[in-house]
Amino acid sequence: MVYLMGIDIGTTSTKSVIVDESGKIVSEAHSEYGVLTPHPTWAEQWPDIWTKAALKVIKASLEMSGVKSSDIKALAFSGLYGGSGIPVDKNMNPLRPCIIWMDRRAQKETEWIKRNVPKEKIVSITGNYVDSYYGFTKILWIKNNEPDVWNRIYKFVTPKDFVIYKLTGNLIIDHSSAGNLGGLYDISKRSWSEEMAKILGIPLEMLPGEIISSTDVAGTLKREIAVETGLPEGLPVIAGGIDAPVAQLSAGVVEPGEHVVMLGTSMCWGTLHRGEYISSSLVNFPYVVDESEMIYTFGGGATSGAIVKWFRDNFGGSYEELNSKAGQIPEGSEGLVVLPYFMGERSPIWDPKAKGMVFGLTLKHTKAHVYRAFLEGVAYSLRHNIEEARKIGMSFTEKCYLVGGGARSNLWTKILSDVTGFDMVRIRGNVEAPLGDAFLAGLGIGVFKDKHEIKDWISYEESVSPEKKEVYERLYKVYLSLYKHTKEDMWAL
Repeated sequence: MVYLMGIDIGTTSTKSVIVDESGKIVSEAHSEYGVLTPHPTWAEQWPDIWTKAALKVIKASLEMSGVKSSDIKALAFSGLYGGSGIPVDKNMNPLRPCIIWMDRRAQKETEWIKRNVPKEKIVSITGNYVDSYYGFTKILWIKNNEPDVWNRIYKFVTPKDFVIYKLTGNLIIDHSSAGNLGGLYDISKRSWSEEMAKILGIPLEMLPGEIISSTDVAGTLKREIAVETGLPEGLPVIAGGIDAPVAQLSAGVVEPGEHVVMLGTSMCWGTLHRGEYISSSLVNFPYVVDESEMIYTFGGGATSGAIVKWFRDNFGGSYEELNSKAGQIPEGSEGLVVLPYFMGERSPIWDPKAKGMVFGLTLKHTKAHVYRAFLEGVAYSLRHNIEEARKIGMSFTEKCYLVGGGARSNLWTKILSDVTGFDMVRIRGNVEAPLGDAFLAGLGIGVFKDKHEIKDWISYEESVSPEKKEVYERLYKVYLSLYKHTKEDMWAL
């Protein structure tokens, strides 16, 4: 029997699965950790937490599985978007924490690029514009603010590629990770852009030189790691990719027009095309299968899941209790609208100083009203991104797949369907990115010959169809208007 392992290094936890070649899950494990926030809107992490968590879940999932280690034939990784990446010296020692995707400190660098680099230039080369979300602006922040660190940097390494290096001794980067860096990746040539590197003043030597496919073998497991985890020495480690497109793959999505909502700490709504629908209002980079032809385009909220956890932690109650009480509140939360911009916002407004807002409060409203309005605010954000994609001619299947922690909520799933007008389809088991990783591992060593075989792994729950659309049509317009009319005040704060 052939078994495969998938590991996803997330923002707040690392998860692993072991599956057989039919996609049946044999075991799962996870390990949690935190994010450093030394200043408002800053977010960074030391990479040792990712390495320790990866080794922990690999060992745990193997022990729980009861599978012979010799029967595990490959593993693959996905990871959070690491923003700047980890700056390391020539001995691969981290020089400072990784400035991750949700960090918004690089605002001056973003404004400098907007003033000095024509938008047409950067978009035509990279397929993306500029925002403090993108890693290349964070790299410039380090250059401008931490010269002692900058002068010692050998490479910037993504989170999952740092772990791959620790396991194999090989330093690589895949096309989805390179493309998501923005600014320095030529989306047409599928290579680093010497022209953009020169314009931005970022030496290409600081980036991993070899960009490989997500299904390529990145290296093989070192002996000391094999001893520590129980896996066999020499086990192929497959490159994998950024967590959002790998989560998209875990829903069985391999064709243009199919689309997925990944609802975890953040929200990523993504779809596929062959390069004809590049929009600077959304994020664009190669997909994790067929990366030479297929583009993954996504939009999403920076704190969509995080604000729901924030509400629970600060105002009390379990998710079960909050969902139950909010389910008794009418659609539209009786006139409440939430802007879910709790750490600035990514697409489509790209505003690092956007603020969260609860609008329409009266003495009638209860905690349950506000909680429901939080869920609805995320749904409005999802629709905003979908509408932005429609502006450039994109069309989508009637079914939208939903993965991630948010998919566990029946109420939230129904709200997402009602607000967007799509049938929401959840994946049975809701394993998310680690399942896609395991499939990439199988593709990488030839267990599978075709990307479509992932569909044989997936079974779906009954779809949730839209019903209560009228009130949401009206309040969605209020949602759009609120930001438009308060943007200047948000910046004034």
